[in-house]
Amino acid sequence: MRDRVTVLAPAKLNLALDVVGILPGGYHALDMTMQAISLYERVVIRRSPYLDLALPGSNVKPGPGNTAIKAALAFFHYTGLLAGADITVYKSVPVRAGMAGGSADAAAVLVGLNELYGARLSMSELCALGVSIGADVPFALMGGTCRVQGLGDLIKALPPLPECWFTVVMPGYGISTPEAFAAYDKVGSSVHPDCAAQEAAIRAGDLDAVCAAAGNALEECSGAKDNEAIKAALRENGAVTALMTGSGAAVFGVFRTEAEAKAAAAALRARWPQVYTAQPVRGGAALSVTSKA
Repeated sequence: MRDRVTVLAPAKLNLALDVVGILPGGYHALDMTMQAISLYERVVIRRSPYLDLALPGSNVKPGPGNTAIKAALAFFHYTGLLAGADITVYKSVPVRAGMAGGSADAAAVLVGLNELYGARLSMSELCALGVSIGADVPFALMGGTCRVQGLGDLIKALPPLPECWFTVVMPGYGISTPEAFAAYDKVGSSVHPDCAAQEAAIRAGDLDAVCAAAGNALEECSGAKDNEAIKAALRENGAVTALMTGSGAAVFGVFRTEAEAKAAAAALRARWPQVYTAQPVRGGAALSVTSKA
């Protein structure tokens, strides 16, 4: 039995996000199309009698409120294992970006501990644990292309997105998800994407129709002041469409080719230095190839 595993967990983008109601407990009911992308958190987990977390080079705090710690505690509570873990998270996903970096960390910990301790929990068990940690954790476990509804716990896997690339721009500030939803409750939105139409477009393999159905109901109220400028710059540089992901503050454009995405990224870095290119990926949090040996 191994004493160390490495897990890679992809970030996500929202190709569509609509707020469709309020659930019991005051949570917002959502309807979304979510896509895992080739920008990864790398999480190394070692057996230990203690529970420790390190985030080298990151401003994210390693305290008990961190999603990686919450995931480990949930795993050990559920399995009844009297064990611990030394967790190191190497962050690549921007923080407070709407890209589910924290959820990816939690998913990576669940996958890693499941392997490290031979618990053999099923994907449905891991997702049930995940939703108790954060709404995006089940998707971070599943990955690929999905229609996600409810709190984030109702997930339907879709066929892979038609071939495309993304250029993601993170402004020099983040957005608080609770504040974005509080603002939505006050002012609402004129944007309500048709997630059913987007699902049909994905099933048909029609990238133009996927982009035509894209939209984010939180964009107008997010407080991310760079949204319109970034979207305009992405479109000027060839994006089929551009929109904010999640509750912000990251904005992305959809491009037909890698070359177009990278050219747009180079152009936008002059104004917004934190720019990434990525492509759709078909999985969620998974052991890295090197840790399967």
